[in-house]
Amino acid sequence: MPEITVTLPDGSTKSVPEGSTVLDVAASIGARLAAAAVAGRVDDALVDVAHVVPDGSSVAIVTENSPEGLHILRHSTAHVMAEAVKDLFPTAEFGIGPAIEDGFYYDFQVDRPFTPDDLAAIETRMREIVAEAVSFKRGELDRLEAWDRFEGQDMKRELIDGLPEDETISIYTQGNFTDLCRGPHVPDTSRIRAFKLTKIAGAYWRGDSTRPMLQRIYGTAWYSEKELEEYLTRIEEAEKRDHRKIGKELDLFSFHEEAGAGLPLYHPKGARVLRLLQQWLRGVLYERGYVEVITPHIFKSDVWKISGHYENYRENMYFFEVDEGDGKTSEYGIKPMNCPGHLMIYADSMKSYRDLPIRMSEFGTVYRHEMSGVVHGLMRARSFTQDDAHIFCTPEQVHAEVLGMLDLVAYVNGVFGFEYSAEVSTRPEKSIGGDEYWKMATDALFAALDAKGVPYEINEGDGAFYGPKIDIKLKDAIGRTWQTSTIQVDYNMPQRFGLTYRTPENGEAQPIMLHRTILGSMERFFGILIEHYAGAFPTWLAPVQVVVIPISDRHLDYAHDVRAKLEKRGVRVEVYSDNEPMRIKIAKAQQQKTPYMLVVGDKEAESGQVGVRERTQGDLGARTIDELVAMVKEGDPLAS
Repeated sequence: MPEITVTLPDGSTKSVPEGSTVLDVAASIGARLAAAAVAGRVDDALVDVAHVVPDGSSVAIVTENSPEGLHILRHSTAHVMAEAVKDLFPTAEFGIGPAIEDGFYYDFQVDRPFTPDDLAAIETRMREIVAEAVSFKRGELDRLEAWDRFEGQDMKRELIDGLPEDETISIYTQGNFTDLCRGPHVPDTSRIRAFKLTKIAGAYWRGDSTRPMLQRIYGTAWYSEKELEEYLTRIEEAEKRDHRKIGKELDLFSFHEEAGAGLPLYHPKGARVLRLLQQWLRGVLYERGYVEVITPHIFKSDVWKISGHYENYRENMYFFEVDEGDGKTSEYGIKPMNCPGHLMIYADSMKSYRDLPIRMSEFGTVYRHEMSGVVHGLMRARSFTQDDAHIFCTPEQVHAEVLGMLDLVAYVNGVFGFEYSAEVSTRPEKSIGGDEYWKMATDALFAALDAKGVPYEINEGDGAFYGPKIDIKLKDAIGRTWQTSTIQVDYNMPQRFGLTYRTPENGEAQPIMLHRTILGSMERFFGILIEHYAGAFPTWLAPVQVVVIPISDRHLDYAHDVRAKLEKRGVRVEVYSDNEPMRIKIAKAQQQKTPYMLVVGDKEAESGQVGVRERTQGDLGARTIDELVAMVKEGDPLAS
């Protein structure tokens, strides 16, 4: 039989019989690889293991333990769920069923909303389908055949109509279910070993609120029961740590429908935590040569046109008309970013190369028009404050300044004990500036990350419209990742605002602008900290560090005396003066995650001491005020 040659990922070549499939190539390499294969990548296109490889092609095997393999498993599980729904609800119409992070979903139009009992029945039917080891078979249709195949499925026909005329229309069939799908899929349903349907939700077709409301079923799938159990445990723990739930319990913030979605109102304790974060970070920035500025929340639209936001970011902004008198009106935009204000401050006076770099910082509140469906507590709000900064520097200073920002990222995350990695986002389709500027900016980010040894991935086409960026992604206490810091190199904004500096040769040159946040959105970072610590903030950040608990009313005077002494030493204190049993007061302080509880009675009043309880260690015995203050201040970055 004639043979063909394929190239493997390591650059080596392999000869296999003509007509060989991806699975055949895997088997020729090794039996274990073939057993783990779920798909292939042929000439960089994902394909099924049954795909015949052409002569001269490059072939990579996608296995179960790869991110791509997990994505394919979840997509295949969505198809099995759809088949189960078709069996149990024969009149159902089908929307889309993609794999998503940690799972999958499928949208259905059914006669009535699904119930938890329906979910259990669907899952049972899925297990039956999985046990049958049914193969996923790919087919190709022309447009007319596809239209006929999906008779009675209006949503599928709409998807067909939206495909380019020259695109191959592919379908996948397993059992009695056929779906419009690009694939690939696992070889057969027996590869779906561990899954769970997790919830039911409503979802508009194509995300359009004017279209029909569909029933969406979410689920998760893994290649082993152990991975599934670990994931379900993480989800259970995440629900306990939900910042919205804890925020209410600890009286940190609230949202009000009448105020509008995504607009948090901070209560005294929540405001205290945010101000402590800002106070600490402000001191860190002053030590690193930053100067602080304050800019307005609104500017005339002229500013946003110069910056490029009007053209490239308008759909995310709020605009309104202002009566300027004499029958004249002007359009204003509420700021979604702080950059233009900093650019105008720079432009207010001539700068010399000796003045650079200028590191301009601001805790600036911005507003973005997020769709109500994506607003999520503090994690995705319409109003939020950024620990924003813009560095104006010479081209020769860019590398050192980006290194300095990465040092700041390392220091800040070290304070909270976060591990992190990076992602570099490159030029998006909708952008401003020339290719040369974009290449220099992107290369500068890669060079800095390489120099610091920070691991990173590349996210093609997801940069800001004015420049590429580094996004820092940290890992929390239960293994979730969050995007916080961002670093951007911008050759475009200084040019649009006409910024210059005097060179050593007494000429004029354009500065480079570096955008950066470290915590990012203060709201988002606050939410991350709440969930990371499950509300039990480190002592230096706790809104109340110490609760004084008098044993009886006759000990109130001493309790207030203790409070006064501690407050003079910078400790945040409350006295529980309600006429309640001591055990109730202790339980209340524990529920509020207060780091220290001071029990005071006759013995403490006579000795001038306090009985100390720590929230996790319990009773620590009697301590003097000085000893207690030292305990509270230990490890406090604000005290150093």
